[in-house]
Amino acid sequence: MDRALTEAALLSALPDPRLPAEAAGGLAADLLLGLAIGLLAAALIGAAVRFARRPAVRPRPEPAGADDRRLLLLHRLKRAHPERYAALTSGLYRPGGMPDEATLRRSLSR
Repeated sequence: MDRALTEAALLSALPDPRLPAEAAGGLAADLLLGLAIGLLAAALIGAAVRFARRPAVRPRPEPAGADDRRLLLLHRLKRAHPERYAALTSGLYRPGGMPDEATLRRSLSR
């Protein structure tokens, strides 16, 4: 059992983490390599955090209400039939002046 490695023997067998001295760039290459490894690690950690923090289920948009549907129909009517739009919207700003959805659909289908 004399074959067990000592800590010093183990450390001496590990390769040097630096580039060889005869490598092009010298200290600048070592610094750029360290920067590249750091940026890669930061990008991987950022992606992992983003993945972990995203919501499991995205909320669905709320269905359009009756007012939203009527406004959409008014916009379509204005583009398709400006004269019908003008006739229907003459009293638009009076109380109860907003045409109902059925009227707007009929005006569009004519």
